[in-house]
Amino acid sequence: MGICSLAVRGAGAAVLIAVWAPPPASAHDQDQVKAQVSPENAAPGAQVEVRVKGCSGTTGAAGSGAFTRDAELTGRDGKQNTLTGTTRVKRGVSGTYEITVTCDGHPHQGVGTVQVGGAAPQTPTAPVHAGGGGTAPLTSAAAAPEETGPGTRHAVIGLVLAAVAAVAVALRSVRRRRPE
Repeated sequence: MGICSLAVRGAGAAVLIAVWAPPPASAHDQDQVKAQVSPENAAPGAQVEVRVKGCSGTTGAAGSGAFTRDAELTGRDGKQNTLTGTTRVKRGVSGTYEITVTCDGHPHQGVGTVQVGGAAPQTPTAPVHAGGGGTAPLTSAAAAPEETGPGTRHAVIGLVLAAVAAVAVALRSVRRRRPE
């Protein structure tokens, strides 16, 4: 009977522990951490801003298979405020990718998505005539459209016209000097 009562007491203790024990941290409060990407539909090669809410702390990292590297998140208390960081989208990718945020010492998987599609954003490669003020990077001479000045043909025509004009002036001055 002594062994049986010990077994009953042990089972009762296990039930009490199971009832009174705190619930396991379900994926470290997964439902509290949320990530958003701006712009929502990013183009390959574009820079994106990642905003995360729900982390208790001031730093973290957000990663995705669509990113070239993790976005380093910083900000004020992430529970009340938003942690932000920037990263770039890989070239040659498209589709929807999950975002994993690491903060509070734990990974939070699938707390947001990034939609990648479309073409890379177009940027000017030379100053624009509409007042860009030289803000766009210059392209190499090989990439610029060919804009050339007068060629050899134009130079020869100009020299011939100048010679004809010189001969006309010389003949006129010779005629004036001759008495008739």
